[in-house]
Amino acid sequence: MTLYFSMVFGLLVTEMVIFGALIVPLPFTFRRKVFNFISESEIIAKLQYGLRITFIFILILFIDSVNRVYRVQVELSALYKDTTGAGRAAALGSDRAEIQARKFYSQRNMYLTGFTLFLSLILNRTYVLTLENLRLQEKIRLHEGDPTAGGKEGLKLSGEYRGETIGQLKNDLVKKDKELAALKKQSEGLRREYNELSDKYVQLNPGSAGDKKSN
Repeated sequence: MTLYFSMVFGLLVTEMVIFGALIVPLPFTFRRKVFNFISESEIIAKLQYGLRITFIFILILFIDSVNRVYRVQVELSALYKDTTGAGRAAALGSDRAEIQARKFYSQRNMYLTGFTLFLSLILNRTYVLTLENLRLQEKIRLHEGDPTAGGKEGLKLSGEYRGETIGQLKNDLVKKDKELAALKKQSEGLRREYNELSDKYVQLNPGSAGDKKSN
């Protein structure tokens, strides 16, 4: 197994471990803290961004594996259809074994990358459903008057406190700062132009300036 397929296998094992951790029944308060930590951690956010890029490469490997399986199957079919003596000898000899080995490795890589991509979708959906379940449990506990419900940890479960929402708000804040800086530059430019026009007006109409001073 090549290095990148070994890395894909390691990622698949990691996904299986994470999926097992998500479905394991844990106390509500502990699970809530874990999900809040995941949503607030900058390291986790960067890791998720890197994984998205990684899954794009895995998708490319999956497409390449499917293409290889198809080509090997075509070669194997052509070998069996060859009715000449040399073709039959090749079908029963080393050529057939070599093609079968290539077919096995291609199918292995296809299943490996395919299951990795499929499990990533399941993990994402499981995370979203678990988060929604935590929010509903939080609302039920608040309605029942549970003293452990609510508070800072409970507020973080709402959509306004999720990492993606906070990131969007930060981007909006940066845009507003840029717009404010642009408006300041425009106001400074208009003020300079106004001062220049005022100076030119005074130079062209010196009497009006004296009248204003006398008044």
